[in-house]
Amino acid sequence: MKNHNSPGIVESMPQANGMVEMLANAGYSQKAIQYYMEKPYMGALADADQVSEMTGTCGDTMAVYLKVNDDVIADVRYEVMGCAGAVSAAMAAVDLVKGKQIGEARSLTDGDVFRVLQEIPVKKHHCIQLAVKALHKTIDDYHQKK
Repeated sequence: MKNHNSPGIVESMPQANGMVEMLANAGYSQKAIQYYMEKPYMGALADADQVSEMTGTCGDTMAVYLKVNDDVIADVRYEVMGCAGAVSAAMAAVDLVKGKQIGEARSLTDGDVFRVLQEIPVKKHHCIQLAVKALHKTIDDYHQKK
């Protein structure tokens, strides 16, 4: 994520002003909007130790790429086919588990992600659940392979 001294997403992408305003008016916090606009952990990991996929009840789909070194999560990436809530929740989840012991990462909760996002529309809270469940599934699948 950008630090607070660097130009914000609005300054660096003037065409994004309308999108940022729409997301803010819909009930997304600045933190959630920043995750959505920057997508810092979006994409595949070519050398992933585990890749798992999950589709939520709303149809949003997430693939989680996990790289583990010495029982520590070295890297995580999500590919998300979904809304701003799904993208921001996935990006927040990565910030919470990257660099942590895999067992600690497995204890991530919806509340942990919500606290990072600060606010997203109530009708998008299921996106947080999907991001967490997809990560848990990937960690569980990783353990089953070992």
